[in-house]
Amino acid sequence: MGLPEVLDKIAQACRRAGRDPKEVRLVAVTKGRSVEEIQEKVLAYGAFPLGESRVQEALKKMDLLKAEWHLIGHLQRNKAKHAPRFALIHSLDSLRLAEALEGVGEKAGVRLQVLVEVNLGREPQKHGVLEEELPELMARLREMPHLEVLGLMTVPPIGPEGVVRPIFRRLSELADRYGLPERSMGMSDDYEWAVEEGATLVRVGRALFVD
Repeated sequence: MGLPEVLDKIAQACRRAGRDPKEVRLVAVTKGRSVEEIQEKVLAYGAFPLGESRVQEALKKMDLLKAEWHLIGHLQRNKAKHAPRFALIHSLDSLRLAEALEGVGEKAGVRLQVLVEVNLGREPQKHGVLEEELPELMARLREMPHLEVLGLMTVPPIGPEGVVRPIFRRLSELADRYGLPERSMGMSDDYEWAVEEGATLVRVGRALFVD
């Protein structure tokens, strides 16, 4: 497919939903991709945010590529010290991690921008807070001056549209409830549904790199 085709599909999904395509940002997932691939398949088309799942892999690429880096995978507390290197953390998934990040932000003298990951599919193998845990976590986060919560993120169960789309719709409803502008949802197989349900950040990898 490739990046231009993905952007076109995002624009089409926006039109179907009566949205402005400028409301949606494509985060190029570069996990496992070489610097050369990223330059050829992504950065040749513009300054798109790059999303990495693992801190160590991201740090190696940061030294070689100038870009806006997002952490989209689980962040272990012992690697929280690297959070200031990222423009956005998509995967704040516990109060303990929030406390660690608050300490890092305070020490660095910065305000870290984060999204709260919500496990709306209630899958035990996935990270994220459950929906019923969100009110308490949000209340605690508002007390942390070095964290700025911009929105919510989710990874839905793998399944058909009837399973996936309601998850995206629910995340948008929750973001609205908390007055949060960003909704990070949708990957290579389902980003068009996500856009139609209100995504502002879509995390696409495979579809950008497959010829």
